[in-house]
Amino acid sequence: MNVINTVKLTFPGISENERTARAVVSAFLVQLDPTVEELVDIRTAVSEAVTNAIVHGYRDTTGDVELHIKLLSNREIYLRIKDKGCGMENVKQAMQPFYTTAPEEERAGLGFAVMESFMDKLHVKSRLGHGTTVIMRKKLKDLGKDSCPEN
Repeated sequence: MNVINTVKLTFPGISENERTARAVVSAFLVQLDPTVEELVDIRTAVSEAVTNAIVHGYRDTTGDVELHIKLLSNREIYLRIKDKGCGMENVKQAMQPFYTTAPEEERAGLGFAVMESFMDKLHVKSRLGHGTTVIMRKKLKDLGKDSCPEN
């Protein structure tokens, strides 16, 4: 798979920038003419990953979040969201539905489940004290398939 295009954005880990990340992803993906459903799915997954980085990665501190998007030759989207925050001791436990490190904030603990449901592949790696990286992939439908015939 060849990389057709790529963009990398680094921004401060503050909640206002979650919207910025979604907007950048949307604008960048337009070149592949995704369906509305595909675009909503990808935006939602990115929103969850960036929110996790901000809320959980930088809970007691501040730092940058890195968003890396690649468009691959087979209409597959590669997304990497990375923070250099506190990291997780047990990624498997953190990925369980309803698990949260912030129950006092009424967090649902569904971020990873949402990402997994909207993307084709999800991989999370984390090191305590060094941050977390979320890698997601989604293959877009081929152009021309599932479209209505012209009248």
